[in-house]
Amino acid sequence: MNGNFGNQDNDKDGNLIEMTKLTYWEKYGVKRFPYPGRRKYTPCLNQASDGGMIISNDVFGLTIRQFERMYTAFHLFGPVNDPNEKYLYDHLVKTVGTEIDIRNRQRLFIIQDMIYNATITHRAQQRRISSGSLAEGLDLPGSDLDIMSLMNDVNVIQNVRNIKHPIQSTTLVMETDIDHPGFTRLRLIAAGEVELKYFESTRKGLYLSLNGFWSYIHQSSPHINLCSHGPCLSDKNQFADLAVCLWSKFLPNNAIPWSFRHRRQWPPNFVIDRVVNYGCLLVPIGPRTMSESKTLWRISFSVAEKLLVHSFNFTQLLCYVLLKLTLKRIVNTTNGANELLCSYFLKTALFWVSEEEDINTFRLSKLYYSFTLCLDKLILWVSNCYCPNYFIPEHNMFLGKINQGNNNLLLSVLDSIKSGGIDRLIKNLCPPDNVNFSVLSTKCETSFIMLDFLFYKICDSIIFNSDILICYKVLAFIESLLKSESSSFIKDVCKYNYAKISKYAAQCLPPPTTKTDVYNIHKRYHRHLQDGFKADAVSGWLLYASFYYVTGQYNVTLRLTEYVLSRCSPDMTYLGVQNYDEEDKKKYRQNVHSTKTFIQRMKIGSVESVKYLQHSSLIPGELQLEVEGELIHISPIIISHCLRFLCNHHLGNIFNRQQSLRELYLAVNDARVFHGNLLSDTFVITGVCYEISGDKKAAYQCYVEALRSDEFVCSSAEARKSNLLRSNINL
Repeated sequence: MNGNFGNQDNDKDGNLIEMTKLTYWEKYGVKRFPYPGRRKYTPCLNQASDGGMIISNDVFGLTIRQFERMYTAFHLFGPVNDPNEKYLYDHLVKTVGTEIDIRNRQRLFIIQDMIYNATITHRAQQRRISSGSLAEGLDLPGSDLDIMSLMNDVNVIQNVRNIKHPIQSTTLVMETDIDHPGFTRLRLIAAGEVELKYFESTRKGLYLSLNGFWSYIHQSSPHINLCSHGPCLSDKNQFADLAVCLWSKFLPNNAIPWSFRHRRQWPPNFVIDRVVNYGCLLVPIGPRTMSESKTLWRISFSVAEKLLVHSFNFTQLLCYVLLKLTLKRIVNTTNGANELLCSYFLKTALFWVSEEEDINTFRLSKLYYSFTLCLDKLILWVSNCYCPNYFIPEHNMFLGKINQGNNNLLLSVLDSIKSGGIDRLIKNLCPPDNVNFSVLSTKCETSFIMLDFLFYKICDSIIFNSDILICYKVLAFIESLLKSESSSFIKDVCKYNYAKISKYAAQCLPPPTTKTDVYNIHKRYHRHLQDGFKADAVSGWLLYASFYYVTGQYNVTLRLTEYVLSRCSPDMTYLGVQNYDEEDKKKYRQNVHSTKTFIQRMKIGSVESVKYLQHSSLIPGELQLEVEGELIHISPIIISHCLRFLCNHHLGNIFNRQQSLRELYLAVNDARVFHGNLLSDTFVITGVCYEISGDKKAAYQCYVEALRSDEFVCSSAEARKSNLLRSNINL
């Protein structure tokens, strides 16, 4: 069957005309290659939960490692005569990891999104989609976390004929702009629960205003201290960008030709189908050339682009890395050219070249050649001051960025990169060192460290206030993922999430002091809390200590907190930190080893803050005010000393109580025991302990410090301070 024709028509029509059967192997882009051996079993091809394909059964009668070694030796490189090509490949693998590392990162973000979205129970909640370089699998220095947050309660359609009656939610229709092909207006069809003040009135009707949308987001968003960063909301350090956007299940009319235009073998048909079936996103930002745009929304293909990058072979992925490194280390170091190109333009060039060239061009032995094809494409675009959007070629993405007045310097930089050849490229990109890239153990060590720390950055993203039924629903979903996943790393990610949700489930149970059905309730507590041990070294144990405290078993709580404090050494890795430095990674290497599984490494070398959910059944009664409005995060060392103080207070041991308070004070003044966003909560908890001990002035000072936090302010800090002032006028 002609590959181009297959992209223009669906499989059924193609079979009618060509009278040939399209196999799964062809449809899903699985290539056959010579294998000098006997297959043990017939391979089975099944669709995975993310829409990709899984090959099951022992296809070649080999282990995964044997298969990788043989495939790499016989097929990936072939006869490479230029040692520079091999050196460039080794440097890129050292920078970004092996193909398995990249696929694990891609799958990691898919899994995290799936688990997060499984917690959503009603339309008012926003679904999440990870995007950007990290979600594409590329963990490069400076890569930030991009999250698309989708409003579920707004329905965007392509035309009025797509309306399904009765209309139950706010419904908007896309009206693409002829003068700005990459943008659209959103005309109101049905208002739903959204107020009309967020819309701009015109003679054609009501259109959703950008300013109105931003106003709505700032009023309804629970995010604290997030600032505007382009079309996104960002934290102070700009580690994570959150783009609140609308989702259309339909592609805009001017993007529909993309699905059937002439192309070679890439992208595969099943990826094209998934892109078309998904639709597009709409982001609240107008064109660069219109400073006062009020109703033009950018059409975003972020999800489609992630699907396309996930369909890249390893050479395409490394070519993408090479382009990004070239931008960062060569183009952006040249004054005058450093703000003209962006990585999105480079990715677009790679998309176009991949579509136009034979897929066999993208072999590891032709890595540099593939890079030069993309470079040629960029040079042509910069020369013409025209960068066609991959989905809507009529949209020139250089508008407002690159023009005839500033393109010459950029052209000279790109020309010099090409004329310098692979030798100069390596000299500019690869710092001289004596590292032997062929040492497998070094690659393995670098590999697992990169992967572990990437997860540690994002593992704190699945937090929710919920009820026990939702917890059970998510736990069942994770169990189904565990059965379908094949990667040991991803399985351990699922196990961590299972342990995390189990800790939440325990806090959603009836209070452990409930008089009725005590045996069954306590049995459920023990089951969930024991499952919670499998996340990190100490947080599960501390929730167990809280259980025994709430049930009045203070001596057991003291023994558990003593054990926790013995485990919390300063060299352990704190989970959920946005930026880890080389010192953090060095300490981690000393605690763990690559021969351990990921979940074992977490339990040995990492600690996590204790999270008490809103209205948690496990939080000490003295801290109930802290969870009335929202959840609270507490450092393991802080809550350990706090629990010890409270236990000794109830046991009437005044000396030990004061000793615990002293140790709590010292811990609060040790910056190593917690990171910035826990500071306000920490001061409030310390203040409560001082207040119980009778030192009202010290308590008041703690509450004042809690209110001074730059990043996050504990919701109960003001109430604690006011209550103390009312009861102690002399303060």
